[in-house]
Amino acid sequence: MGSVREIDRYRGPHTRVIDAQGQLVLPGFTDCHIHFMEGSLGLLHVDLNGAATVGEIQKRVSAYAVAHPHEEWILGMGWTYPAFAPSGMPDRRILDEVVLHRPVFLEAYDGHTSWANSKALAVAGITRETPDPPNGKIVRDEKGEATGALLEAAGGLVSKFAPKPTRDERLAALRKGLHEANRVGLVRVHSAGGDFEWLDLYDELRHNGELTVRQYIAYRLNPPELTPAAIEKAEQARRTYRDDWIAAGAVKTMLDGVVEAHTAAMLTPYSDDPTTSGKLFWDPAKYQQAIAELDRRGFQIFTHAIGDRAVRLALDAYEQAQTKNGTKDARPRVEHIETITAADIPRFGSLGAIASFQPLHAYPDDDTLKIWARNAGPDRAGRAWVWHSIETTGGRLAFGSDWPVVTLSPWPGAQNALTRQTTEGDPPGGWLPKERISLEATIKAYTLGAAIAGRREKSEGSLEAGKLADLIVLSQNLFEIPANQTGKTEVVLTMVGGRVVYRRSMR
Repeated sequence: MGSVREIDRYRGPHTRVIDAQGQLVLPGFTDCHIHFMEGSLGLLHVDLNGAATVGEIQKRVSAYAVAHPHEEWILGMGWTYPAFAPSGMPDRRILDEVVLHRPVFLEAYDGHTSWANSKALAVAGITRETPDPPNGKIVRDEKGEATGALLEAAGGLVSKFAPKPTRDERLAALRKGLHEANRVGLVRVHSAGGDFEWLDLYDELRHNGELTVRQYIAYRLNPPELTPAAIEKAEQARRTYRDDWIAAGAVKTMLDGVVEAHTAAMLTPYSDDPTTSGKLFWDPAKYQQAIAELDRRGFQIFTHAIGDRAVRLALDAYEQAQTKNGTKDARPRVEHIETITAADIPRFGSLGAIASFQPLHAYPDDDTLKIWARNAGPDRAGRAWVWHSIETTGGRLAFGSDWPVVTLSPWPGAQNALTRQTTEGDPPGGWLPKERISLEATIKAYTLGAAIAGRREKSEGSLEAGKLADLIVLSQNLFEIPANQTGKTEVVLTMVGGRVVYRRSMR
């Protein structure tokens, strides 16, 4: 960084000069909420993203089954609830029509509902007598038979029987995932689950010179309480992994589920089903105790909270921990925040809590407008993904994808932050347009804001002398194009630590 004269002093006989040819150079992007191992493995399975109809889902599953005749199970992810209108829930018979004699197990795009065919249910031994697991539900028909839809933890009743990838298969998947991440401009990710158990694989890739995306990996803490064993696992990882490439030191937990499946925890009942207001996965007192102890130990905390009741409990617990421990600048995070009460919006700023959003989750398609908004009801839907409101009341934004829930590429998410419209321009004027944010704020949420959210703003997140050489060169100047063209951005070059890890030919 500096003038041509200043930079020339560093040039030696073997210096390689890269001419960006006038194209936009930005700090490398960070994905602040990702499940990298799961997403990487998903690159090897059935991809149902964008499959809008039952027929298209069947076509993709059938094609995969034919192309992979020796795979014992058919696994995949990415289906969305509107494909099964009006109920929004899939049925085992749809899969039985295309694959009857092999187990099929497919996760919804959000990872909170699973779908099994009859063979998979039989392998798992699920019958009318099978009880619902804690924090899960087996959807049943009028006769009490499992329909094949499994909510939240009920998916584990089937997934535990699916074959597990070998170590070599996981390494191969990670290599593919790392390449894809670099291709779309990612230089760092914050893992929100599914990677902690494989820290040694990331370390192996690093020692082999193959790790091209920096990793901040959280320990997944499950209810009902924080145990000494869990503390020791998190502490051991923090002691072992603490550099620029692999770092532990965060703990992630989940307070609730999702709005589409009525498992997000709300303060009042759902509009389309007044018999339920969702459910907290934690006992509030035990959750608050866990947060206070983790905060005392200096762990950064990520809490999945989608419903307004869950968001309030997370903020209450963070406030209580700060008061009890005298903590300063701990930067606890709330992940998702799909709906929130008006009174809780300014608390992000006052508490110094990070609002970790995935802007493509607010994409105003049929899933959002016809199912999510219907279930939440007009009042709560009026405070959906309140990026601008939190920003203007002093809160810090950090953006990610939740891959494999949505695409790994940050560019469609960036476009939605700017427009809150579909790629076709619907709805006219944008959905809740007052919650759109500026291009500068959007870029910051993926760069410097992301670095702040990961406690690394002194070394990452902006192009400044003394910081890591993590940068990207883009195919178009975001400041000179219409906002609705942002999603078409391609990355020309990605550099991590001064090393070019992806390069497309310059124009």
